[in-house]
Amino acid sequence: MSLAIVYTRGRQGIAAPLVTVEVHISNGLPNFTIVGLPETAVKESKDRVRGALLNCHFEFPAQRITVNMAPADIPKEGGRFDLAIALGILAASGQIRHEALAMMECVGELSLSGELRPIVGALPVTVEARNAGRSLVLPCGNAAEASLVDGADILPAAHLLQVCAQLNGQESIAFGTSVPEFEAPATIPPDPPDFADVQGHFQAKRALEVAAVGRHNLLMAGPPGTGKSMLATRLPGILPPLSEAEALETAAIASVSELPFSPALWRTPPFRAPHHTASAAALVGGGSNPRPGEISLAHNGVLFLDELPEFDRKVLEVLREPMEAGTITISRAARRVDFPARFQLIAAMNPCPCGYLGDPSGRCRCTADQVQRYRQRISGPLLDRIDMHIEVPRIGHAMLRDASPDREEASATIRARVAAARQRALDRSGVPNAALTPQQIKRVCRLDAPGQNLLEQAIQRLGLSHRAYHRILKVARTIADVAGSADILPPHVGEAISYRRLDRQTPAA
Repeated sequence: MSLAIVYTRGRQGIAAPLVTVEVHISNGLPNFTIVGLPETAVKESKDRVRGALLNCHFEFPAQRITVNMAPADIPKEGGRFDLAIALGILAASGQIRHEALAMMECVGELSLSGELRPIVGALPVTVEARNAGRSLVLPCGNAAEASLVDGADILPAAHLLQVCAQLNGQESIAFGTSVPEFEAPATIPPDPPDFADVQGHFQAKRALEVAAVGRHNLLMAGPPGTGKSMLATRLPGILPPLSEAEALETAAIASVSELPFSPALWRTPPFRAPHHTASAAALVGGGSNPRPGEISLAHNGVLFLDELPEFDRKVLEVLREPMEAGTITISRAARRVDFPARFQLIAAMNPCPCGYLGDPSGRCRCTADQVQRYRQRISGPLLDRIDMHIEVPRIGHAMLRDASPDREEASATIRARVAAARQRALDRSGVPNAALTPQQIKRVCRLDAPGQNLLEQAIQRLGLSHRAYHRILKVARTIADVAGSADILPPHVGEAISYRRLDRQTPAA
């Protein structure tokens, strides 16, 4: 046979488009050509494939070899196509049977000795191969990650010779239904930071519980050292585990990000905390070959921005669109990639440049103009998109002296309440309350006359926007869910209004 077709998968964001590798061998001067928009790493696969075939004692055809990678309009990058090209040459030259290739996809980078090396983004490839009804041959180093996909027919191999033996019917690649160390993926990290370690701050803990139930954005303001970061890092410990669909989507982003990926914790909501010196590209993603940024790595989890006003204002402004849409589009000359970015923003800031405005110690000497300029580093439209604003004051020395973890509520107790309240919202609308559409808000966030009057008075006094109005309704709905109430009562509305602290706060010296 002089023509062979092998199926493989490329990489485009978190998608894995099908790539058909067509190998044709014809008479003529020996030549090896790859066409179909290959990048440098793909062009270099000619030497890797030749070396692997020769070292595995196969015959490398001394003829004209043409490899076409279709479709030609999708850029091909990396060494993930090595295995497909090698199998195509062997099938076209008649050295292996080609019948099984029609129901098989393969990915993997080849070493010169023929060993298969892991690739980036194996999880999306596995999902797409399962959906296409084909088995997938991939390196053993990607087996644990690929085993997370239920119903996928995975054939992990360590060497090119194993794959050839499978195709020739000489030896079957055996693989169990699961990998032993990942049989029971954890839903929460082992020994996560516990809320029992936080003394006092009952209002802040209450706000974080409400935020966890509804997946609301939250901003904490307070002097340095009051525990804002400590509270934020304990939020993941009370979040419900991800559903299988959410976990697969989140794991797919981690899989293509080239960062360490732990299949053992794939049901755990991610927690990302970039430094305030991070650039806009670091947050939203970028590069000539677009890669996910921090907001995508925090998809279905928490994005924590400490010292919020210290971020460059232009960097913060890029958050506005994904906070509303839940996706981020990165456009380049050769391609356009969409990454999911449905994250929960938790931010912390000082109340003034020195950090001690309103502190009982009276250390603050900032003028009203200095305070105003400091707060204006956060634009009004961005602040409007943050559902809840709370103050985290300094707690007294007596409480610290008498601190005891046994007196504080543990994360496990809070997590049980959060899961129950979140489930009420999911049973009612199918989404957390922060994701309610305007039509759903009209249906599930109805107020009685006293509650409506209370909200209208707050809007007039605080000058709230329509967006803030809807966000207060969503938070009030969440507070009612925490209380187990089917209706939103005036106390729920009042508490939701109290979480718009920065809307009513005026700078003072």
